[in-house]
Amino acid sequence: MTAKIDIRDLPDRWAEAWTLVLKGAEVIVMDGLIPRARLLPWGAAPSRVEGLHAGAIEAAEDFDAPLPDDFWTGRDTIL
Repeated sequence: MTAKIDIRDLPDRWAEAWTLVLKGAEVIVMDGLIPRARLLPWGAAPSRVEGLHAGAIEAAEDFDAPLPDDFWTGRDTIL
């Protein structure tokens, strides 16, 4: 379960947020429509947000091409 609480409401709703986290829920602290923080139970893996950074990384055409021998032997080391 995920709950969203606006940062302006957080001081008045802190006990509610804390109770949700203790029950295993994730609480997103919002600044209007912008998520600013996430409260999680200790040890919980954060949920992933699909498409959060869409287009931020592009793989090169040859990303899976074999590496040259110099890479493996260390002769092509840049200092």
